[in-house]
Amino acid sequence: MKKRFKITDLCCANCAAKMEHEIRKLPGVTSATVNFLTQKLSIEGDDARFDEIVNEAVAVCKKIEPDCEVIL
Repeated sequence: MKKRFKITDLCCANCAAKMEHEIRKLPGVTSATVNFLTQKLSIEGDDARFDEIVNEAVAVCKKIEPDCEVIL
């Protein structure tokens, strides 16, 4: 499954790169991109645990950038 989410209050491209790197390491994720310019998060991963992957990705984003909000 692949989905795209809007991100708000992402402060810099460096934070976006860190988020992308950490989300790609999550179990079940086949690809992930965080685009600073468009403020979008794209995740592709295992259908069976996609909701769990999204929740873990949101937690990663919050850990790196506490003010960041992922619109689900």
